[in-house]
Amino acid sequence: MTQKSPILKLPIAGLSMLAAATLLVLAPGAATAQQYPNKPVRFIIPFPPGGPTDIMGRLAADILAKGTGQQFVPDNRGGAGGNIGAELCAKAPPDGYTICMITAAQGVSPAIYRKMSYDPARDLATITLMANLPSLLTVHPALPVKTVGDLLALAKSKPGALSYASTGNGSSPHMLMEMFKFMTGTKMVHVPYKGQAPAVVDQLSGQVQLAFNTAISVMPQVEAGRLRAVAISSKDRFPPMPNLPTVEEGGVKGFDGGSWQGVGAPAGTPADIIRRLNTLLVTELKTPAMREQLLKRGGLVSANSPEEFSAYLKAEIARWTKIARAANITID
Repeated sequence: MTQKSPILKLPIAGLSMLAAATLLVLAPGAATAQQYPNKPVRFIIPFPPGGPTDIMGRLAADILAKGTGQQFVPDNRGGAGGNIGAELCAKAPPDGYTICMITAAQGVSPAIYRKMSYDPARDLATITLMANLPSLLTVHPALPVKTVGDLLALAKSKPGALSYASTGNGSSPHMLMEMFKFMTGTKMVHVPYKGQAPAVVDQLSGQVQLAFNTAISVMPQVEAGRLRAVAISSKDRFPPMPNLPTVEEGGVKGFDGGSWQGVGAPAGTPADIIRRLNTLLVTELKTPAMREQLLKRGGLVSANSPEEFSAYLKAEIARWTKIARAANITID
């Protein structure tokens, strides 16, 4: 009589556990790649509704929702120049179910804040840069200013009399104007807000006289005549407004700056999840229709790889650190 193999006497449950353990050892990332996302994903937008980060964040959420068939739920957490929302993202579980917008503010903050409870370059995993957003130097129509030269003449004749709005301490609009003041020797009063939408509202009402606003957020107001565009912040002219001179052309030699928007996640998020999200976003952003849509709204598509975005973020931190030190800008 033939004896049965001893392994056949193992309980079925034992065999199942052994097989599962073997699969986990052989392919630790397979389950993540196949199953993600199997529930809604929290998408932190570190500025209030209505501004450029909100616009770009909701666009990214829509792209990812369509690509995965799962909800990416926008969660606006404004404050502290974008640092409140970014810190929430950095300290969230790195499981792919929390992602966030990373903005120019995260390139500036390490340069100006004395104390930060997170490090953008270390604690955030970059997914992709979405777009560069040139800023319009805008003034209230009641202000007798049509050129950079007019603004400089007025500011120098009345030191400290003009006020400018920003989206918060350390935000791109704040740093652009501080760079403008430093390079021109002018004095103006900073009025910080929690986001671009409330800042623009007060500029429209005349509560503040001027600001650097991302083109994507104020082009409709400029076209309607509710704000006057004086110059564009970038080194080159802006294609949708080809007749608008740059700040440098207005007489501030070497001036070049703007905002940018990207997508990130907590550091340690599995690489396969980062790659999948990158592929979905970059593929859609590079379509002619999306490029045209963003250009009309004031954005220049800059889709890239996680590694390229990481290098870009580090370069931005280094650039603004030099400017902050030169202008002696610090925030406690």
